[in-house]
Amino acid sequence: MTRFNRRSFIKKAAIGATGVGIAASLPEFLYANAEKELFFKIAISQFSFASEFWTKQLDALDFAAKSKELGILGLDYCSMFFADKAKDTQYLGELKKRAADNGSYNLRIMIDGEGVLGDLNDTVRLKAVENHYKWMDAAATLGCPMIRVNVEGEGDHDAVAKAAVDSLGRLIEYGRKQNIDVIVENHIGISCNGAWLAGVMKQVNSPHCGTLADFGNFCINRTKPETNDIAGYMKTKCLEEYDKYKGIEELMPYAKGIHVKSHVFDAKGDDVETDFYRMFKIIKKSGFTGWASIEYEGGLFKMYTKDSKYLDDYAGVTATKNLAIKAGKMA
Repeated sequence: MTRFNRRSFIKKAAIGATGVGIAASLPEFLYANAEKELFFKIAISQFSFASEFWTKQLDALDFAAKSKELGILGLDYCSMFFADKAKDTQYLGELKKRAADNGSYNLRIMIDGEGVLGDLNDTVRLKAVENHYKWMDAAATLGCPMIRVNVEGEGDHDAVAKAAVDSLGRLIEYGRKQNIDVIVENHIGISCNGAWLAGVMKQVNSPHCGTLADFGNFCINRTKPETNDIAGYMKTKCLEEYDKYKGIEELMPYAKGIHVKSHVFDAKGDDVETDFYRMFKIIKKSGFTGWASIEYEGGLFKMYTKDSKYLDDYAGVTATKNLAIKAGKMA
């Protein structure tokens, strides 16, 4: 795999298409000028507005316009927020039109809830692979150059890796017919181990597969949720965390995207969990020049916990964007 194929997909994606409170009201051209000095482009994950999508305050059709209000044009869609629309060509056509009307770029669909691609039961695993096909078709309709998948699995780590490699190979083969690449996020279970996921990428060895390196998803051992929903998951605690900086270094050689994860900020506007300055130095050193997608989760935590330390969705996204720009310039 060449350096270009690993680290840069901005060209392909383009074909398809200081203070928190003050910055939110700045004209769009000021955002654009600030970003001209960066080595990456800024996008946003639909999950940044999770509290509003889950409560039906927003529909996926609103995503492009809401993101543009914050000066962000690169869009990462979440399948969970339009789960029943994967085969609805009329809805997908309107979603694509809304993006075009706002001058946005449809970058990828992040797929969840369609089965375990690293399951050691082949029957279960191959069903999960097939479940992803409809979303690859949807991505093609939207003009997205890629999808994001998960490759978790229970059992022997080498066996799970072998199963994941086979699943990814099948998805890559299907996607090549539509020019859709497949990327894997460090997201769940063993995939949060940077060395393990990098090893899977090495075995796949395809320019059509890479990573979506997330700043915050490195918990490799977590308490079991009391309920099988987002509220139950949010009450869990991480028992063992992989070194996030080491993990990002390991994933960057294969990165086709970045998730700029954030939750809480201090009085200076710095993230309290992640050293953004250190992270962006690692990213720049890798040669990455693609889309760095904001994924602010504090709004969702605020909705469930009522804790005032979390900003609302819009203030949190703005704070994350400001910090990413600052850290990116200093990298």
